[in-house]
Amino acid sequence: MKIAIVGAGAAGLMAAATIHEHNPKAEVFLIEKNNGLGKKVIISGGGRCNVTTGLRDIREVLSKYPRGGKFLNSVMRRFPPEAVYDWFEAHGVPLKIEDDLRAFPLSNDGHDIVGAFERLFDGSNVRVWLNRHVVKIEKQGSGYRVSFKDGETLDVERVILTTGGQAFRHTGSTGDGYAFAESLGHSVTALAPSLNSFFTKESWPKDVSGLSFEKARLRTRFEKAYEFTGPFLFTHRGVSGPAVFALSSLVAFETYDAARPMRLLIDIFPDLSEEALIKKIETLLQAHGKKLLGTILDFLMSKSLADVVCRELQLDAHTRAAEVSKKEMRRLAAWLKSIPLSVVGRGAGDEFVTAGGVDLADVDPRTMESKISPGLYFAGEILDIDGFTGGFNLQASWAAGRAAGESASEGM
Repeated sequence: MKIAIVGAGAAGLMAAATIHEHNPKAEVFLIEKNNGLGKKVIISGGGRCNVTTGLRDIREVLSKYPRGGKFLNSVMRRFPPEAVYDWFEAHGVPLKIEDDLRAFPLSNDGHDIVGAFERLFDGSNVRVWLNRHVVKIEKQGSGYRVSFKDGETLDVERVILTTGGQAFRHTGSTGDGYAFAESLGHSVTALAPSLNSFFTKESWPKDVSGLSFEKARLRTRFEKAYEFTGPFLFTHRGVSGPAVFALSSLVAFETYDAARPMRLLIDIFPDLSEEALIKKIETLLQAHGKKLLGTILDFLMSKSLADVVCRELQLDAHTRAAEVSKKEMRRLAAWLKSIPLSVVGRGAGDEFVTAGGVDLADVDPRTMESKISPGLYFAGEILDIDGFTGGFNLQASWAAGRAAGESASEGM
């Protein structure tokens, strides 16, 4: 029995490893267009590779997927985050869970994650074919023919498509797999970038670039309201960070651009009501009546943001605290609870995953096998599944890749 795995990202690597561990005699062809394995795995998490999540409650884990959470239920319970954690440690890669519940290799080096697979495949029946560009996959009787750019072909009994999405195109994630899927009878949903930063029409964020908040509430509205609370930071061109990435995934299929900006409201005091914030400001002003407003604002926020607030609200930073009116206090609190920004674009190069993909209705959620073309399997970002940042996308790839590998190696 020959099995071709097209795409050596996270899902493809785990599928190959699973087939090898379940049936070492199986002949596996791990085909990758790049000159190395797991390019995107290595660069994830800023090169540290956010392998999985430290969350252990599966219901909570599944809630982190804007699309595909229900579909993942079966494979996630069979290969949950703790099992992924144990798998890598058993294969020579010590891991750690940080305070924000992201799991990384102890070395903080994504190469170590890919290295675990390279060691496993060395001397095994997994043939790693690098720099091989697949151009067509055809059904041939009960099996499949894989055609390459150089004119060569490979006939196999089963194919696992793990080609990724369209994110990080420089790593080879160019969406080829969608065309393969469609040629074999599958539908592909609308596609959009997800987990991206936001560019804003306003230029003032550059004045506070690098300023971060551990907790803020971000809100926007189209036909429905979207909201996410978490860390974020200002950038030279707008805003970024985990809360922004999460919100971007929620609005992935909404339209916003320079002609139709998305109104974004940011609450940097999410644990205080507006009235409580007004009281806090009032108390500060009363306690330091002789000091200047600009000085008092420094107790609430960074000086750079205080300068922006005064400029945006046309407040005189040199006004004595005792002279600040109730109306000005309310305007100040209202602004800090709903900092208004106009989002006109997505941060180029910041898209970590693709929202949308192969329609899940035509894939068996237990085995990852096609319901249309027997012997064809899918796993990873090629599917209409995407999660928030925090290790959830890699976790989905490991779990689905393992299920595909198990099923593809059965009956051999």
